[in-house]
Amino acid sequence: MRPSVQFVVRAILLGLVLTVAPGVRAEGFDLAGLATYAAQTPNVHGVVRIHDSELTQPLVHLWQDRFLKLHPLVRYKEYTVPAWFNGLCADTADLALAGRRAYLTELKAFESIYGYPPTEIVFATGGFNKRKGNTPGVIIFVNKDNPLTGLTLDQLDGILGAERSGGWIGPKWSTVVARGPEKNIRTWGQLGLTGEWADKPISIFGIDATLSGWSGLIQQAVFKGGDKWNPVIHEIVRGGTEVPADAQIVSGVAADRYAIGFSFMRVVEQNPGVKPLALARQAGEPFITPTEESFRERSYPLVTSLYIYLNRPPGQPLPPRLKEFLSFLLSREGQQAVADDGMYIPLSLAAAQAELRKLD
Repeated sequence: MRPSVQFVVRAILLGLVLTVAPGVRAEGFDLAGLATYAAQTPNVHGVVRIHDSELTQPLVHLWQDRFLKLHPLVRYKEYTVPAWFNGLCADTADLALAGRRAYLTELKAFESIYGYPPTEIVFATGGFNKRKGNTPGVIIFVNKDNPLTGLTLDQLDGILGAERSGGWIGPKWSTVVARGPEKNIRTWGQLGLTGEWADKPISIFGIDATLSGWSGLIQQAVFKGGDKWNPVIHEIVRGGTEVPADAQIVSGVAADRYAIGFSFMRVVEQNPGVKPLALARQAGEPFITPTEESFRERSYPLVTSLYIYLNRPPGQPLPPRLKEFLSFLLSREGQQAVADDGMYIPLSLAAAQAELRKLD
């Protein structure tokens, strides 16, 4: 059964009413502002080799089916493998797709072979709270009794991070993002809380802080490429116990009046003992509450992304078959497929335009 049919069947079984107007709205997202796809190369042909994951495979099939109707001479070789990025290094894939940014070791491996970094394309935003496995964004939350309502990313760095000599900007080490221990925040009083909160140490609950897509996002967006964490963190490892790690993290903060944690909205919102915090990119900027709309607009600072990597030598144009396929993915029609698949959030107009510029 093809993925598009599976989507309809699932909806029928769940009793959902589908009111999708093709090319305009799907899953509640307004796609009318996105540019429609217009082929730049007539009669484009060739083979597009794709390495993807089990989670992105249904979406890839939607793209393939719809693109094939526009370009019937294009063919695909698709491999769904855990080592999705390795195909790019070994030149067995033109496009490598995943629900996380490539790890530093993967980027270093590619650069050691080719002498330049891979091109990175964001093709969707991670989910908000609806489904398991949809690469959800990171929610920062505290105990319900905590009077705090929001944090800047610098404050969050002070809480979750530690002094560092530098950080990784892509595959390059930079000392520009170094900071000293004077910026560590270890008590609630350092954030302006008074009374009983002033001298209470901050405890932390998080998931796989040493290696995961979510801790990696915090390291990039909050630690500015650093990888040193506050050593007091209760690092809950996925798969270690019968109780899901996400639930353990949220329960830990609900039971600890002076704790802070990071997890996913679909778990956070189920526990009345915790509350999510709004985040500001820096002091003086507005605090953004995590909502589906702030995720779609990517105004919330800790949204996740879905990525495509490809091998494009510096200064060289993309092969027509790849440029057309990627242009389709980032068009209204391609983002309609993202919405129809139902796992991820389609890109906003600004985000889609930024990615399209990478294809020139």
